[in-house]
Amino acid sequence: MFLTITTTGTPERPATDLGFLLHKHPDRAQAFSTSFGTAHVLYPEAEEQRCTAALLLEVDAVALVRRGKGKGRGGAPDAALASYVNDRPYAASSLLAVALGNVFSSAMRGVCKARPERAAEPLPLRVEVPALPARGGPDLVRRLFEPLGWTVTAGAVPLDTEFPEWGESRYVRLILEADTLTLSEALRHLYVLLPVLDDAKHYWVSADEVEKLMRAGGAWLHHHPEAKLITNRYLSRRWSLTRQAMERLELVRLAESDDSEVEEIDNAVAAEAAPETEEKPAPLAVQRREAILAALRESAAARVLDLGCGEGHLVREMLKEPRFTEIAGVDVSVRALTIAARRLRLDRMAERQAARVTLFQGSLAYTDSRLKGYDAAVLSEVIEHLDLPRLPALEYTVFGSARPRTVVVTTPNVEYNVRWESLPAGHVRHRDHRFEWTREEFRTWAEAVAERHGYGVEFRPVGPDDPEVGPPTQMALFTVRTANEKEAKAA
Repeated sequence: MFLTITTTGTPERPATDLGFLLHKHPDRAQAFSTSFGTAHVLYPEAEEQRCTAALLLEVDAVALVRRGKGKGRGGAPDAALASYVNDRPYAASSLLAVALGNVFSSAMRGVCKARPERAAEPLPLRVEVPALPARGGPDLVRRLFEPLGWTVTAGAVPLDTEFPEWGESRYVRLILEADTLTLSEALRHLYVLLPVLDDAKHYWVSADEVEKLMRAGGAWLHHHPEAKLITNRYLSRRWSLTRQAMERLELVRLAESDDSEVEEIDNAVAAEAAPETEEKPAPLAVQRREAILAALRESAAARVLDLGCGEGHLVREMLKEPRFTEIAGVDVSVRALTIAARRLRLDRMAERQAARVTLFQGSLAYTDSRLKGYDAAVLSEVIEHLDLPRLPALEYTVFGSARPRTVVVTTPNVEYNVRWESLPAGHVRHRDHRFEWTREEFRTWAEAVAERHGYGVEFRPVGPDDPEVGPPTQMALFTVRTANEKEAKAA
């Protein structure tokens, strides 16, 4: 990873004062050890008129994986190959932000005993980051940096210059220029916004991240137009931490508008009667499981297949209801099944309870005799992970070969994506989604499947049903037609 900070000067105020402000001498190349590699500070140029400080972060990818132990981007838990091939050593991320905070900690605080007047005054600054992951593209980069006083040049990096038809990657080459900011302010902006643009951190986000965010962003984040998005991404979308940070930012805003201290505002709020607590809305995943369970109860299913069970969240909910006497979780990923078994605590489960659940590996692209004989099957957020040409194979495996009496299918409604403020236009909700359908596309597919295999189908919304774009999740409930229903349809 590589980042440069450049300033210009005059004989009276030489640019080489940058060395005093960063507490790093321009005549020496220095190295600093970190838990994930080595940070090097050097000066490609150091003259009175122009001075550039460079931070080169040499990441030890193997040490990062071992240290992560499967947590965060460093451990890359979602793909075994990512332990050996990933972008962490090359693209600016939370690793570079942490290195900035460690190597330039005094400069970030605005402390400089040798040149205190220079630390407190704006400098002509130019920051360059050659490779920056930006989930949201150049447009989001501008939305985040321009309100802070930066002139932004963000060019998307093509996937391959030899094949322009492949389109652009999620990386940008970033150049920031400003002459109204102090060095301390510039470093704080980078510290917060680099991992926000990457939308990932290499370490577990705990409650102390709120304090880090307030220290680095408390002076400017409360009046930023994208404060909620920044806070949400910086805290890895942990709802409780995001709410806590937003409440503190609101106190800062109120104190600024009243020309008072935050402590005074905070005490005033505490002295008032405590407001009624706002009920936290159930996450969409919880609403989805509740809708699936309701459909299974209506069908009176006792033996249920969870196809693409993942880490076993739905299986765990079904085990709480005695009506489901036999539950089978199927997934192509052995790792997911291992996690599911651990979460369900199968090794500690009572014998009678353990007899109700089975986990086994299987691919829905092939017929499997183990899938036959069940009352119902669930495909929850599964079909969108398959390439479209493979859907007919899944269709035959489930509806033609296994043929349960009831099949419940849920999938994202792509029309609702415009309501997700953190989802860039044109992007799907998960990087592994091969497609996301509109309500009409899903209805067309489901009705064709039902017609081919002798099922009736009913459609239901899952989550808030927006009058314009529909619900975030769409559900199809397939039920085998009886002989009378088939005769009526034929007539």
